[in-house]
Amino acid sequence: MSEDQQTQEETGSTIFDHINELKKRVGFALLILFIGTIAAYFFVQPIFDFIIAPLAKAMGEESTNRLIYTHLAEGFFTSVKLAFFTSLYLTMPLWLIQIWRFVAPGLYRNEKKAMLPFFIATPVLFYLGGALVYYLVMPFAWEFFLSFQTGFQETTLPIQLEARISDYLSLIITFVFAFGFCFELPILLGLLGHAGIINKGQLKSGRRYAILLAFILGAFLTPPDVISQITLAGAILILYEITILFMPQTSPKEELAA
Repeated sequence: MSEDQQTQEETGSTIFDHINELKKRVGFALLILFIGTIAAYFFVQPIFDFIIAPLAKAMGEESTNRLIYTHLAEGFFTSVKLAFFTSLYLTMPLWLIQIWRFVAPGLYRNEKKAMLPFFIATPVLFYLGGALVYYLVMPFAWEFFLSFQTGFQETTLPIQLEARISDYLSLIITFVFAFGFCFELPILLGLLGHAGIINKGQLKSGRRYAILLAFILGAFLTPPDVISQITLAGAILILYEITILFMPQTSPKEELAA
């Protein structure tokens, strides 16, 4: 067998090994998501109570407001949707473990050492974004939205909220995942810096564009209230400045080239 044929066979074998490993990891990730969804479905009512708590608090104890569903099967499908996104949210670290196990064998020891902090920080920042939504953004946002209600003294007929539970859940999902993914900005910038694509000086000079982009994202990814838009934009800019603070002046590639 010639050397070229042997090289081709080794390359083909390596490619198929990678494909099989990828299929294995994707299969594990989907299985984790499926099991998590089934498990979460059995706890749907406590989860509903948890995500509805900020709205109930904003309405007040004596409020007559309620959440409704208007289609016969809407309650069931909303419960399934909640279970799915709860599983997706909580099993994120397990998904990252599958990604790490797929990527890590192809990395050198120093590359693994450099990449591991990014993998660890990813779920931490994602959950930090979700916590900010639940404990800070939602209480203020719900107060704003509920301020449009009126009583008999203000209008001929009272204007009261009777939100569909599916709409409320969709709003929560939008909030949580928008903030969660935007909180991954330091990870993205850190990886680009580590690869030598950007550096500290470029981030400093690009502040004006970062401010513009932060407020554009705040406008598009959050409901149309000023509080949530400013909160998301402000969080993005704070994370941007933290990234600048901790990013080294030169990337590892630039240090090797020097």
